[in-house]
Amino acid sequence: MNDVEDAKAIPKLLPICLACVPFAAVYQQSTTLFTKQGVTMDRSVTSSFQIPAAALQAFKPASIILFVPLYEFALLPLARAITHKPAGISLLQRIGIGLVSGIVCMVVAGFIERKRLETALEHGLADLPQETVPMSAWWLIPQYLVMGVADVLTFVGLQEFLYDQVPGELKSMGLALSFAVVGIGGFLSSFLVSVVDKATGGDGRDSWLSDNLNRGHLDYFYWVLAGLNALSLVCYIYFAKSYV
Repeated sequence: MNDVEDAKAIPKLLPICLACVPFAAVYQQSTTLFTKQGVTMDRSVTSSFQIPAAALQAFKPASIILFVPLYEFALLPLARAITHKPAGISLLQRIGIGLVSGIVCMVVAGFIERKRLETALEHGLADLPQETVPMSAWWLIPQYLVMGVADVLTFVGLQEFLYDQVPGELKSMGLALSFAVVGIGGFLSSFLVSVVDKATGGDGRDSWLSDNLNRGHLDYFYWVLAGLNALSLVCYIYFAKSYV
């Protein structure tokens, strides 16, 4: 009988997991489209050396390394003082803040891409995708930093929550669910890229995700992801109420 009851605990967690899938799709952009942006921008460190676009991804783990002690030694004590709870904030609240951070990341990335696109057009580079846009790649750092913070809050919080909610004999299943969210998010990201590319391109038009980013509208795609994550946040809040 206990085994049956334990097994029933898994389906109850699925709504929370599914609500986090759109964030996992956002997470994929830090290793794909963010890098594609960086390739077009000025990455010079000195007059004779420029960093690879993929190296900008180092700012995400750097953000994590900096944020974790800040969270543990500053933000968490402050939360305890405000809420008068030993944990400061619950795991569900932490995940929720992470989802909000994911939305902020996409909004910021959209505005930075809009700035990059305007710079490219101002310098007549619309049809010269191989030319470097005279805008520093350091402009991309904020979106990497916010993504690192969102990663810690959402994915780590989700792993802890699932591990805590799943019965003892099924702890590994809880971790498997958290990794499944990341995997499904990757498929969702690929699906969205395919749909948006087909829906906004064709008939001689450049899609939002054109290989020539100077003719595309990557900013619009980022804002679509922000909107999708805002919708998933609403769903998450609704489902999370059942655990309060």
